[in-house]
Amino acid sequence: MPSILFVCLGNICRSPLAEGALRAEATRLGLELIVDSAGTGDWHAGEPPDERAQAVALRHGVDISALRARQVRLADFRRFTHVIALDHDNLAKLRKLAPADATAELSLLLDHVEGREGQAVADPWFGDAAGFEVTWAEVTAAARKLAARLRL
Repeated sequence: MPSILFVCLGNICRSPLAEGALRAEATRLGLELIVDSAGTGDWHAGEPPDERAQAVALRHGVDISALRARQVRLADFRRFTHVIALDHDNLAKLRKLAPADATAELSLLLDHVEGREGQAVADPWFGDAAGFEVTWAEVTAAARKLAARLRL
C-alpha cells in the first residue's frame, strides 16, 4: 500500500494541509493510502496545526484539527514509500537525514503537478488568511495529481 509522508519545517502549516488534502482526495477516489506529515524541526512537536491552517481546510470541508506536529524520524525513510518535501530547504535536509538503507522516494510536492516542477509550496506562516488559501490551492492540486498517479 502506498504511504506518503509530507514534510515542511514545523509541521503546523503546509504539511498538515497537504496531509488533509491527500486524505480527502484518497477518500473521494476510494484509494487506500497511509498519509502522515512531519517537520524537520521539533519546536512544534505535539501541537495542532496553526489555527489559520485549520480554518482554511475546514472552509474546504477538511478537518485537520486532530493532527499533531511531529519531527521526521530515521525510520520514516523506510516506513513510507514517498517522503515529500514542501520546499527546497526541507528537501535538502531530508536528503542529508536519509539513512543509507532508505527506501522512500524523495520529491518536492509540486513536482507532481505538471508545469510546477521544482517549485516550492507557498509558506503562509508570516502572512494572513489569504496566504493559507494559496497554500491550500497548491496542496490540493498536488494531492489530486499524486492520488491519480498512485491509483495506477
